[in-house]
Amino acid sequence: MKKITIAIDGFSSCGKSTMAKDLAREVGYIYVDTGAMYRSVTLYALRHQLFNEDGSIKVDLLEQHMPQINISFKLNAETGRPDTYLNGECVEKEIRTLEVSNHVSPIAALPFVRQALVAQQQKMGCDKGVVMDGRDIGTVVFPDAELKIFVTASAEVRAQRRFDELQQKGMPADFDDILKNVQERDYIDSHREVSPLRKADDALELDNSHMTIAEQKQWLMEQFKKATTTL
Repeated sequence: MKKITIAIDGFSSCGKSTMAKDLAREVGYIYVDTGAMYRSVTLYALRHQLFNEDGSIKVDLLEQHMPQINISFKLNAETGRPDTYLNGECVEKEIRTLEVSNHVSPIAALPFVRQALVAQQQKMGCDKGVVMDGRDIGTVVFPDAELKIFVTASAEVRAQRRFDELQQKGMPADFDDILKNVQERDYIDSHREVSPLRKADDALELDNSHMTIAEQKQWLMEQFKKATTTL
């Protein structure tokens, strides 16, 4: 069967990564979490004091640091899923904190950050057989992807999922703070000048507000089979 490129875009905390990881494992494709790449740059910026006290970014300094930021993925034998590494350090847990969530959208809106990471993403997916999720995969990174999915859910549902996820990991969580973060990220992601979040014209929309993970898996596999049998 000929391999294809699968692009999954959508709003924050709508389960894109879980869906993409599960689909990739099911069909034997490589999974790339582009959101984790932007989160890694954000974590690096936080660790190197590249934010001002008012939360604005020291843009010139970050641009100088970009060549020193190396992001890679390694398969975790226990979970069967890839973990994110920043300059050789596994940061899978660190990049999921609310502090990183609160700072990632402005970082992701910077043209030089997007340019650097999009180039890396395109290189990762040049041989096809890849599932990639993010905000601009179907519109910018792989506009010719054979299967494009745009995932959405209500802000309240997404905030609850994020709250539950943090609690399960034993991390501090406040629902109102998370909801505010989700709404702010939606606005920034869809209003930024470079590669704003939007549904590609040929993307299939999936509102998973009231779907179980099993129902999502079944729907995704149906779309995958359709896309690969019509080649």
